Amino acid sequence: MIIPLLTLLFIACGSNPPADKKDTANPGTREPHFSPLSKKQKDYYANAITPLYQSLLLKSGFNGSILLAKNGEIVFEDYHGLINFKTKEHISPVTPFHLASISKTFTATVILRLMEQGKLSLTDGIEKYLPDFPYPNITIKDLLSHRSGLPKYDHFMSGTHTEIISVKNKKGKLVKRSVTVKDKIQFTGLATNEDVLQYMIKNHPAPEALPNHKYNYCNTNYAMLALIIEKITHMPYPQYMKDSLFTPLGMHNSYVFSIKDTGRYVPSYNYNNAPFRLEKLDCVYGDKNVYSTVRDLLQWDKALYLGSFVGTRTMEMAYQPYSNEKKGNKNYGLGWHLLIKSPDPTIIYHNGWWHGNNTVFKRLVSDSATVIILGNKFNRGIWSAGKMSSVFTGRADTTHLDEYPEK
Repeated sequence: MIIPLLTLLFIACGSNPPADKKDTANPGTREPHFSPLSKKQKDYYANAITPLYQSLLLKSGFNGSILLAKNGEIVFEDYHGLINFKTKEHISPVTPFHLASISKTFTATVILRLMEQGKLSLTDGIEKYLPDFPYPNITIKDLLSHRSGLPKYDHFMSGTHTEIISVKNKKGKLVKRSVTVKDKIQFTGLATNEDVLQYMIKNHPAPEALPNHKYNYCNTNYAMLALIIEKITHMPYPQYMKDSLFTPLGMHNSYVFSIKDTGRYVPSYNYNNAPFRLEKLDCVYGDKNVYSTVRDLLQWDKALYLGSFVGTRTMEMAYQPYSNEKKGNKNYGLGWHLLIKSPDPTIIYHNGWWHGNNTVFKRLVSDSATVIILGNKFNRGIWSAGKMSSVFTGRADTTHLDEYPEK
């Protein structure tokens, strides 16, 4: 679904929000200060967002939570539908959702915090922390920026692998394409991060690229980063995240789902209301498996702005593009997707998808604005609805930012 033309024109060319002091500096360089919003400003944003919410989400069967914030203050939020279709439990402000790949923002930032504490270097080789790791010359930074070339565990643990082939495009030119090829499935049961590592050690599935050769979005990178966090902290990743991040930041309805939590698993749902049952890769964390609420994610957003978890200069480093071998507006930092369209400020975001969950966490740092949308019934409109950020910029958003923006 797209924003109706008249609505876009209203946003792009119509009324401006009441005066609000803006800092147009680049991400990471702004002063960590929020100017309070007046009631008039809040009403303006709420009135601009409401019709977009109705057209982009409610009309497409949205089932989830939504929150938009400006200067750290909520200007719009709503909770629509059921978290459990069997028990008919309604979604509320304290209902946690599987964040899918938004989880990567937490894993990456914890790694950066450990760097600030002097417990690791981004240039460290993976074998320093995982001694039997079978792929040489890969650094922590390569994992963070998806430049490791590692094979995808969500393929090889499920009995497939990726091969690169040459095919002719419409112009008759040979180009490289990746294809998924079936293997004999060698793993059964519920996999953990350690199982993923041991599978790679034993079977050595073929890498997809040389280290630091190109960007290749890969969940294996963040499953390994979670193991590195455990090795350094001597704590299970779920416990460390609770003690060192969620609790201190006031994220009281957030947690990491692990194999110990299978008894309380609540399925997400396909577009036709069919539930997704617990599957073999559902207990691997770091790349996914953080559960949270829109209000807790706002606390996370504030902490990133204010430098209360890691320093603002460290976050500035995380917001830099690290894959520049191909031209284009889309890039990846250290745990964050980037949309770079000069002279407009960089948009920092991470969307997600896992089973029936698809999610949006879009941060307009130069505008101190945030769009958070969490759903548990698959709906592509959720990704498109990230365009509601146009109410903060005054410009129509025509970009397409889904879970794998390089596709």
